[in-house]
Amino acid sequence: MQSVFTEIFSLLVIAALLVWVFKRINLPPILAYLATGIFAGPHALGWITDYQEIHLVAEFGIVFLLFSLGLEFSIPKLVAMRHIVFGLGTAQVGISTFLIMLVAIIFGTNWLSAFSIASLLALSSTAIVVKQLSESGELHTRRGQLAIGILLFQDIAVVPLLIALPLLAGEGDQHLVIALLIALAKGALVCGLLWAIGKWILPRIFNAVAQVRTDELFVLTTLLVTLFASALTHFFGLSMALGAFLAGIMLGESQYRHQLEADIRPFRDILMGLFFVTVGMQLDMAFVFMNANWVILGLVGLIFIKCLVIKVLARMMGESQKNAWSTGLMLCQMGEFGFVLIALALQHQIIASSYASLLIAVGVLSMAITPNLIDNNQIIAKTFSRKEKEKNVQDEKPNFKSELDQHVVICGFGRVGQTIARFLKVEAIPYTALDIDPVRIREAQAAGENVHFGHVKHKEVLNAAGVKNSRLVIITFADYDKSMAIVSVIRNISEQVKILVRMKDDSRLDELKDAGVTEVVPESLEGSLMLVSHVLFMSGVPVKRILRRVQQERKNRYGILHGYFPGENSDLPPSSIERLEQLHAVALSDNAFAINKSIEELGLDKKRVDIMGLRREGKEISKPALDTILQSQDILVIRGKPRKVERVERYLLEGD
Repeated sequence: MQSVFTEIFSLLVIAALLVWVFKRINLPPILAYLATGIFAGPHALGWITDYQEIHLVAEFGIVFLLFSLGLEFSIPKLVAMRHIVFGLGTAQVGISTFLIMLVAIIFGTNWLSAFSIASLLALSSTAIVVKQLSESGELHTRRGQLAIGILLFQDIAVVPLLIALPLLAGEGDQHLVIALLIALAKGALVCGLLWAIGKWILPRIFNAVAQVRTDELFVLTTLLVTLFASALTHFFGLSMALGAFLAGIMLGESQYRHQLEADIRPFRDILMGLFFVTVGMQLDMAFVFMNANWVILGLVGLIFIKCLVIKVLARMMGESQKNAWSTGLMLCQMGEFGFVLIALALQHQIIASSYASLLIAVGVLSMAITPNLIDNNQIIAKTFSRKEKEKNVQDEKPNFKSELDQHVVICGFGRVGQTIARFLKVEAIPYTALDIDPVRIREAQAAGENVHFGHVKHKEVLNAAGVKNSRLVIITFADYDKSMAIVSVIRNISEQVKILVRMKDDSRLDELKDAGVTEVVPESLEGSLMLVSHVLFMSGVPVKRILRRVQQERKNRYGILHGYFPGENSDLPPSSIERLEQLHAVALSDNAFAINKSIEELGLDKKRVDIMGLRREGKEISKPALDTILQSQDILVIRGKPRKVERVERYLLEGD
C-alpha cells in the first residue's frame, strides 16, 4: 500500500512540475505527460515497478474522452458522416495496412508479422487528436470532421483486429470469417441495446436526477452511465471506448448535454494525463539511442505513408488540397490501441520482441510530435499546397465585371456579409459581394444576390468588382493576416476608397489604421457597447444621451473600454493577451519607492501607461493630477500592455 502511494505521489510531483515547465515554454501538456512517463518508467529512474496496473485505470481516460466526443455528435450528424467514416475511413485503413505490409515484407518480415505490424500502424491516436482539436477549436472545422470520421472507423476496426490476430496465430478453433461475423452481430446488438436505453430510459433517469437538484447525484449518475455503457461493450468483447462514445451520442440530444460535459471533464483530463504517462513509460530511451537510425527511418516512413495515403484519398473525395494535407498531418501517428495490439502480438508470438521495442519507440515519438503537427497543420498544409494554389490563382480569371458606381464591395459572403447585404438592400444601396464557396454562391445567385466567385486577395478580382469606383469596401473576415493582405491590394488600386474591417478585438487596431484602414469594428467592444446601451436605456437614461455616449466612444477609439482586469483564466489566446491593455491596481506599501513623490516627478506619463484612478482612504480620485503626491496605502490603478504594467509596478515599489 505504501509502495503504491509513493509511486502515485511521485508521478503527481513530476507531472505537475513538467506541465508547468512545458506550459511556460508554450509546449502542449501531452508532451509533459509523456516525459513524465519516460522519467518515472522502468527504463529510466524506475520509480514505477508495474505500470500495467496504472495503465488499466488510465484507460478510463479514453473512455471519458470518447463519451465527451459522443456528446458533440448526434445520430443525424453521424449518418451524414457515413461517407467519411465508412468510405474514407475504410480506404485509409485498408490501403495504409497494405502499403506498410509491403514495406515490412521487403525488409524480410514474414507475412503474418508484416500484417500485424501494418494493421497496428494504420491506426491513429483518438486521444491525442480529439484533445488537441478540442483545445485548438478545430473540432467542427471540415478538416477536423474528416479526422474524426476516420478515427471513428479506426476505433471500430480495432474489434476485428483483436479477434483476427489470435486466430491468424493458430490459437483459435473457429474459422476467421465466422468469428468476425459473430463480432459484427454482437456490435449490432450492443448498438441497438444502447440506442433503446438512450432513447427511453436515460432521459427519464436524468429528469428524475435533475429534479432532486443535487450536484453530487448528477455527477455520480453521469459516471455510472459512462461506465455502464463501457462495461456493456466490454462484456460483448468490444472496445470500452466505443460504448462510451455511443452513450455520449444518445445523450447528445438531451437538454443536459452541456452539464454532462462539464461534469465529466475533470475526470477525463486527469485520467487522460495518466494515460499518456503510462504510454511514456513504455519507451526505452536506451533502445532508441542504440537503434536511432531504424527508429528515425520507421518514424519518417510511418508519417510519409499515412499522410500521403490520407491526402490522396481525401482529394479523390473532392476535398481541398489544404484540408487533405491537414487531415493527413493530424492522423500520421500511431494510436493508443496500437500498444494493445503490440502486447497481443507478443503474447501470441506473432512478432519478435525487437520489433515490439521498435514499434513502441516509433509509436511514442510519433505521438510526441503530433500536438505540434496539429497546432501547425494549416501552416504546413499551406506550404505543401502552395504550388497548386499558385497555379489555380494564375489560371483564375474573373468571369464577371461590375458596372456599378458608388457601390459597396463586400469581401466574404458568410453570415456577417449576408447580414450587411440585407440592410444595404433595404436602403437601396448597390453592392457587389465576393466569396469562394461555390455552394453558397450558387444558392445566393439563385436568390438574386449580386455575389460572385473570386479570391479577394487578387487585384484582378477586386478590379472586376469595381473597387476603384466604390464608396466602401467591407472586409468581413475576422482574420488579421488575411485582412492586411487584402488592404494592401485595395490600397494599390485606390488610395481614396474607404475600408471597413471586422476584427474580434482591438489588439491590432493601430496596425490596421496605419495600413490604411478607414474604420475597424472590434466585435468584442461593439458587443459591449450594445450591452451598455440596453443597460442604460433600461436604467432610465434618455436615448439621445445614450447615442451621444456611444458615438463619443467610437470616435475616441473605444478609449473607456480599453483595459481589463485579467483573471486566472482567460478565453483569449496568449498572443492577444500580450497585445491588449490590462488594468492593474498597485498598492503602495510603507516602504514603496513612490511614497512622497508626485506623479509628475515619477514620470509615469513617459512610461507608456495611463493613470486611470487613485484610491485613498476609501475614496476614489478619477484621473489624478500630475502634481498629486502619493502617500502610503494609496492604490494606484494603471492601464497598459502587460509587460509595461509589470515594469511600472516594479518601479513604483522598488524604484528599478
